[in-house]
Amino acid sequence: GEILIDERTKDYARLVSSVGINAVVINNVNVRGDASYLITDRYFDKLIKLSGILGDYGIDLYLSLNFASPMELGGLSTVDPLDSGVIKWWEGKFEEVFTRLPQLGGFLVKADSEGRPGPFTYNRTQADGANMLAKLVKPYGAKIIWRCFVYNCTQDWRDTKTDRARASYDNFEPTDGDYEENVILQIKNGPMDFQIREPVTPLFGALPRTNQMLEVQIAQEYTGHQIDLCYLMTMFREVLDFHTGAAYLGERDTVCDIITGAPAGNRNTGIAAVVNTGDDPNWTGNDLAAANLYGFGRLSADTGLSPEDIAKEWIALTFGTGFKGKDKVEDLLIRSRGVYEKYTTPLGIGWMVEPGTHYGVNVDGYEYSRWGTYHRADLHGIGVDRSSNGTGYAMLYQKGNAEMYNDPETCPEELLLFFHHVAYDHVMKDGRTLIQYWYDCHFEGCDEALEFVDIWKSLESDIADKELYARVLERFEKQADNACEWRDQVNTYFMRKCGIPDGKGRKIYT
Repeated sequence: GEILIDERTKDYARLVSSVGINAVVINNVNVRGDASYLITDRYFDKLIKLSGILGDYGIDLYLSLNFASPMELGGLSTVDPLDSGVIKWWEGKFEEVFTRLPQLGGFLVKADSEGRPGPFTYNRTQADGANMLAKLVKPYGAKIIWRCFVYNCTQDWRDTKTDRARASYDNFEPTDGDYEENVILQIKNGPMDFQIREPVTPLFGALPRTNQMLEVQIAQEYTGHQIDLCYLMTMFREVLDFHTGAAYLGERDTVCDIITGAPAGNRNTGIAAVVNTGDDPNWTGNDLAAANLYGFGRLSADTGLSPEDIAKEWIALTFGTGFKGKDKVEDLLIRSRGVYEKYTTPLGIGWMVEPGTHYGVNVDGYEYSRWGTYHRADLHGIGVDRSSNGTGYAMLYQKGNAEMYNDPETCPEELLLFFHHVAYDHVMKDGRTLIQYWYDCHFEGCDEALEFVDIWKSLESDIADKELYARVLERFEKQADNACEWRDQVNTYFMRKCGIPDGKGRKIYT
């Protein structure tokens, strides 16, 4: 429960400032225990000092807020956002907070999700909850950033109509235009939870009268834990370039246009990331994972940069401008997301990870759980029917995108299993059956992960920092082991499901 402020705190401020980040939320969005007391005397002195350090580097301090604070800290019997006693409690609390922390930028709130309390408990809208706080912090020039990660986390796996992918749209689209000017809705790039491949959420383009910011994750929770290499700038570039098709935006209809405020001239917008720094002396454990932190900052500051541009910059800054292996390292970075996708969950299906840790393979790890994260594989096929005949999720998009996603013939193949339940003998565009494509992906992904080890070893004489070389080599070797385990477990599982052998006769453990 202690906030440690030391030389590394200043180093952190310098680090994030150097890549162009202008605000930091210092605590987890799941505010429990000691973190609830950040808005009390217990921590004010530390926060004043921390705010000063961050401020010296041009960074605004934000705090994640416990929506249940009036009950947990104030002893009230409710946190109904329309209750006069609750409003009065928050009013007094904010006066206290901003008197002590006048530079505080505002608060990030996760409500009504994954056990966090919120306005739904009291039959109020998300706007009711956000606006109550926003009105009270407005006199201090502060903002409320309200996360749209709200869904039913007690789903019954037998229920095929409830669709977690629909949740943020269904909960927030009806409230468009209801929010105070200093509220920003923070929307995850995809409708689920930072998988290796998801469609861009249909909320972008559906909120013409609401401030929005994009939330991405660079911590690699589901994309290899900074053990497996997964350069995410290729994903972020795709998200920013996605055309929503929203008529109100005209030709400037991309996610990038929305979050830079370009169409409406709105400045209460932005991009946020779940960051990937830790206790390691090099911050990110895997030295190559630092490219994601650097890349996020650069892309935030200059949304026109390509993943290749960013990779080249980062390699020159990390290894020196005369580094002979620069092309090989760039190749590793640019290919890495596709390789990870191949040996884990291609075609947009997602999940299949070990519950709890989210690292490593467990095909049915979440298949019968309450989280709504199903692959729905049976003896005939795999995938979730989110078409108009299924959960209807595809129809939440603007017309052109909805029609594209709704039809398995026009749905982009990399998202096929996200939107459709597809037979194993379905013929893909390249002539392979779905199951053969699936087997091939997992064999290829594992082979490429093994190749990554060899590529890195070939750079040994060119890398001056031998400790860095060794750290990264260790991770590539772990990645190769992980990739082979994914290949074997996934291919075995699906051969047992469908009984269709690999057309190339490779080893599958049946």
